[in-house]
Amino acid sequence: MHKIGFLGCGNMARAIIGGVLAKGIVAPGEIIASARTQATIDAAHERFGIDVTLDNAEACKASVVFLAVKPQMYESVIVEAAPHFSSETVLVSIAPGKTLAWLSDASGLAKVVRLMPNTPAAVGEGMTSVVIGEGCTAEDADLVLEIVDSFGKSERIPEHLMDAASAAAGCSPAYVYMMIEAMADAAVLEGMPRAQAYRFAAQAVVGAGKMVLESGQHPGALKDAVCSPGGTTIEGVRTLEACGFRSSVTEALIATVDKARSL
Repeated sequence: MHKIGFLGCGNMARAIIGGVLAKGIVAPGEIIASARTQATIDAAHERFGIDVTLDNAEACKASVVFLAVKPQMYESVIVEAAPHFSSETVLVSIAPGKTLAWLSDASGLAKVVRLMPNTPAAVGEGMTSVVIGEGCTAEDADLVLEIVDSFGKSERIPEHLMDAASAAAGCSPAYVYMMIEAMADAAVLEGMPRAQAYRFAAQAVVGAGKMVLESGQHPGALKDAVCSPGGTTIEGVRTLEACGFRSSVTEALIATVDKARSL
């Protein structure tokens, strides 16, 4: 029997598979993934050497099954999959909006887990929120956390914080990419080659994030340290504030929480 199964093999499933294999948690032959198209599973097999199938029932036989389809497909996929789970299957959701209670009721399983990873998992820098259902054993929880930590960092949180965590880490990379693109556009406007501009902007974001994590200082204090009196940075900060930068970011994350709660 396979140790890890994936119902769906999109971007996030592939990021998880890559992390698991890179850390040697299981061998490729201990992973199976299903998808709707032959092209998708062929690509996964060629890239990772894992077992693949067009039959969700086969992937359901794994010890830990990741439900890696879009939220709007959850109900139909679980209805199809439920008869093929064993009572000991650990079902892991990676989509917003579906509670542990919903997952348990829909699947008939006691062992359910909610994750909210983000796309930087693809480069081993994911930030994943984890909610472990009460039906899981300590061994189940340890296995899930070992898998999650293979592609970045994780924190266990109470379920009522899942939507907030999804906004802060799950959705926010998209907004950071937009900021990097805008920063690079400004550099290009001033004559810098496009590829170089992306490198400068992206590395600045990487470094700033690392400063927050490793220095222990408040982000506001780190911002102040860059702003010399009468200098260029404080002028940029003034312009961002005038354009509602912080308010826009806050409102964007609140909007993602509202959307998650409607799913």
